[in-house]
Amino acid sequence: MHVFAHHAFLAAAPSKVFAAFAAPERLARWWGPAGFRNTFAVCEFRPGGAWRFTMHGPDGKDYPNESQFVEVVPNARVVIRHVNAPHFVLTVELHAEGQGTRVQWTQVFDDPAVAQAVRHIVEPANEQNLQRLAAEVAHTAG
Repeated sequence: MHVFAHHAFLAAAPSKVFAAFAAPERLARWWGPAGFRNTFAVCEFRPGGAWRFTMHGPDGKDYPNESQFVEVVPNARVVIRHVNAPHFVLTVELHAEGQGTRVQWTQVFDDPAVAQAVRHIVEPANEQNLQRLAAEVAHTAG
């Protein structure tokens, strides 16, 4: 299996959830698994825009990341291609549901063998990332 799919319900409108992606300072606050923080070198939040950053792990290690925003549809969809290894495409879809938003988070790895090798890291990391997004949205949903 090389597709990892997660979802969450956030008690905020899609526009509020999308705003947590669109502002680099906010994206830097919540992106990544629990305990990570980020330093962004470039964050061009638009189709074709570059996104280069370093994730600082709780273990003190730095993890350089290079990605590209492939698709940006306001309040609906963000597609990100991870350019450096491991190679994957992350699609985040926002669906209005009642007074909130259903977030669908789908990560597709180019190489099924790589996906299997990192599955034990990716699955909990994606869940933690969604929890951090929810906390960011709740914190600013005033």
